Amino acid sequence: MSATSAMRTPTDRQQSRLEDKEAMNRRADGTKRPWWSSALARVVMIAMSLLFLLPIYWMVASSLKSDEELALSPPTFFPQSWAFGNYVDAVTAMPFLTFFKNSAIITVSVVLLTVISNFIVAYGFACIDWPGRDKVFYVVIATLFLPFPVTLIPMFDLWARVGLVNTLFPLILPAMFGSAFFVFLLRQFLKQIPQETLDAARVDGANEWTILWRIAFPTARPALTTVAIFSAVGAWNDFMGPLIYLQDESVQTLSIGLQSFKSVNAQDVSFNQLMAASFLVILPLVILFFIFQRYFIRGITIGGLK
Repeated sequence: MSATSAMRTPTDRQQSRLEDKEAMNRRADGTKRPWWSSALARVVMIAMSLLFLLPIYWMVASSLKSDEELALSPPTFFPQSWAFGNYVDAVTAMPFLTFFKNSAIITVSVVLLTVISNFIVAYGFACIDWPGRDKVFYVVIATLFLPFPVTLIPMFDLWARVGLVNTLFPLILPAMFGSAFFVFLLRQFLKQIPQETLDAARVDGANEWTILWRIAFPTARPALTTVAIFSAVGAWNDFMGPLIYLQDESVQTLSIGLQSFKSVNAQDVSFNQLMAASFLVILPLVILFFIFQRYFIRGITIGGLK
């Protein structure tokens, strides 16, 4: 962000937003769109949002119903009586707090390591000119096409040889080595930093680490937030990794615990308790998205520097 944009007054920013809104209501040739076009677009977006929110609402509503109400046909759309005890029963039916603690440790560790490692690698590909840089980047991108089952057995054999199976380390340490998708996302964002800014910092005596944290890091904050959210969702919802590496109940995660809850009660599944446990599992991710949604959207769009 330039000094001119940073010194704009609230009135200027409000005027800029009005101009952007006015521009959105015009076609490419400059003619104004009809009023019903914008209204129709909003109606369609609201309808699609409700369609995607319907499964979540049904999960929450089912978690608050009693066993008798769940057996009614046709089913009730709103709970007749709020059975909040289903959440207590769901938490006490399995070591929920232990599973939650393990999932939280893995998720927080993965997010920190993913953000730091991918940001450093992306900076090297975007802001430092070195021989063979683009060719090596193409090799990194090519790893996106490598199927997960191909590396499954070699990775398990590696962790077994170093004695880390049945610990949280096989789920955390791989985040130290970067991800091709995250490197690509951050590289595209960092390449928008003017080369003149980087060269001026080097001329003033700043080393690459100073440029990395004082110039590139503040600029890439929206993209880093997007990477953090993606990695948090992936680590929190990971099922295959804990299923392969974690054996004892004391180190298992919520994804495995939820499946165990369903398997133990396979003969007489309490769907209200199952829905309550499922909602508790996704609730941290929903809260995380609503807190950082502004930065997430900015990181996805990867807007240009002002």
